[in-house]
Amino acid sequence: MESNEPWVVRFVVQLAGEYVLEILEAIGRGLPGLASPDSGQRRLYGEFIARNPAFFARTERRMVSYSSCYYRWKYGTFGNYPGSVLLEAFRAAASEQVGARWPRHTPPSADDADGGSA
Repeated sequence: MESNEPWVVRFVVQLAGEYVLEILEAIGRGLPGLASPDSGQRRLYGEFIARNPAFFARTERRMVSYSSCYYRWKYGTFGNYPGSVLLEAFRAAASEQVGARWPRHTPPSADDADGGSA
């Protein structure tokens, strides 16, 4: 995950759609640049998502499905699920690249529960 090679991004994003919570946590720790606007890491992931919107949408839907199946008992709503934070960071990175809000294919995050940006 620490690699800045563009070919790595696809595999990391794909892993984000898996059901293993420890993978999501490792990705979150391994991509600290996602939280920094204009970082090289954020740009790299934003560019990939902007070029591959269907792939990212499928990853989002997989994450929602897995979180509902395996973790609903623990987190209640998708907005409380740790993967939700990761997807928000990916969406923010893509939004920076395209200059517009990136579409959401998940339930609203805890911050958006009032209907603000679905």
